Amino acid sequence: MSDDSATLPVSDSSASRLTRLTRRGRSAVTSPELEAVSKSIRQHYPKADQRDLQLAFEIAEGSHRGQTRKSGEPYITHPVQVAEILADLGMPVPVLVAALLHDTVEDTDYSLEELRQTFGDEVAELVDGVTKLDKLRYGKAAQAETVRKMVVAMARDIRVLVIKLADRLHNMRTLGVLPIDKQEAKAQETLEIYAPLAHRLGMNAIKWELEDLAFGTLYPKMFDEIKELVDQRAPERDQYLADVIAQVSHDLGDAGIKATVTGRPKHLYSVYQKMIVRGRDFTDIYDLVGVRILVEDLRDCYGALGAVHARWNPVPGRFKDYIAMPKFNMYESLHTTVIGPSGKPVELQIRTYAMHRRAEYGIASHWKYKEDSDGRTTGVRDAADMYWLKQLLDWQQETADPSEFLDGLRYDLGAAEVFVFTPKGDVLALPVGSTPVDMAYAVHTEIGHRCMGARVNGRLVPLESVLENGDVVEIFTSKGEGAGPSRDWLNFVGSTRAKNRIKSWFSKERREEASEHGRDELAKAIRKEGLPLRVMSGDALDSVATQMHHGDIQGL
Repeated sequence: MSDDSATLPVSDSSASRLTRLTRRGRSAVTSPELEAVSKSIRQHYPKADQRDLQLAFEIAEGSHRGQTRKSGEPYITHPVQVAEILADLGMPVPVLVAALLHDTVEDTDYSLEELRQTFGDEVAELVDGVTKLDKLRYGKAAQAETVRKMVVAMARDIRVLVIKLADRLHNMRTLGVLPIDKQEAKAQETLEIYAPLAHRLGMNAIKWELEDLAFGTLYPKMFDEIKELVDQRAPERDQYLADVIAQVSHDLGDAGIKATVTGRPKHLYSVYQKMIVRGRDFTDIYDLVGVRILVEDLRDCYGALGAVHARWNPVPGRFKDYIAMPKFNMYESLHTTVIGPSGKPVELQIRTYAMHRRAEYGIASHWKYKEDSDGRTTGVRDAADMYWLKQLLDWQQETADPSEFLDGLRYDLGAAEVFVFTPKGDVLALPVGSTPVDMAYAVHTEIGHRCMGARVNGRLVPLESVLENGDVVEIFTSKGEGAGPSRDWLNFVGSTRAKNRIKSWFSKERREEASEHGRDELAKAIRKEGLPLRVMSGDALDSVATQMHHGDIQGL
């Protein structure tokens, strides 16, 4: 939802009239406001039926008529811009329809039931999901609860979060019309929650823009200083970059590899992070030239790498193969740093065009489509294999305190990762600093609870040993009935999942102990009063628990 809207009296032209319009005989998009959206759809889905899009625009425009943004623009400009962002990401028509209508249910008289009757369950569920995310506003607990709702919505249909990210991006682009305090609150929330979530979903193009917009709002002086430094050095750097690109392109041509070679843009927030967090000098950061090589297929990726290394010496320890071992968010690429012309380091990324689209748009680029007999395009969810998403859902179910969940999420969003192997060769991503216990809980909760030892790279190691990239880890478990975790594990585990599972186990254990003790005390009191023990029957205790406002006998 847009946070800079104002409402004027609504005209007689109502959405309810528009919902009765039949779609029969409607051509494709006719409204000039949707021209950019329609063009993107034709590029991604040439056979897509766009009639729903036109109808959705008319309903949204009629519903929001009389409403304006704080800038004075008609409110309809906001949902149209959100739809444009999503269309550029390659999202299908139902998602774009939901984007156009995403504020109607919350901000106008147009009901969810009317929407469902007109556009069907798929669009209605998407709009309802986005509406629910907009309910809570400010305050730590409210913010935490909003994030929890996001996680649940993501688990049901990740397209809800993709719409929400596009909604937040447009609001950040137009943030300047809000009061300073609201600008800063939104920018902080964007930097802490939305940008990291975009990163986790592999949507780097959105992540980078969100970060730079939030950075400019929260630290305007630092933003301007870095921008000025970048502008001053641009001509010299651009010339050096052009020389590198020319030499790489020539070598690839000689090797018979068709490729597109470009410079990689430097994002201001990324420069700031390296200066402040890592304490590096601006010259060191900015002079490190970045080049991207896009090729047709996997074989050419490694061919291009060989061509680059044949010209310039690689820097030891700076080669990473994210194609053989993709990142948690589906990112695939070859990374290498070489000593380029004049002895300056040059960073190179080598990937296929398909890998590049995934790197830019992440989960949005992974949508699979099918066409029915009428040529209509429908989306199919493709987030089931995202291990991190499954972890998130587990965590929000395990953690009762919203603020504790939010803190854990923030930690996990910012945590670097190590990749370790199971004995069968499966790869698991764990936070840096993780131990065999963390891995055990990552595999399965029961394996974590029953963990009694570990072998790393063929050697027995203490459970508190810190795992490193490439370790092969074998977990030994106890089959005893009383097997369970140790409280000491909380002192060294590194993952949120392991901590929550251990805490949950001890909470359940204490509850069971307290329940058993309570039954013993109740039996003693009954015997002392000379009453028969049959008064401790289930029905009798249920009645007592209800009268004393306890949820069940266990609570009593």
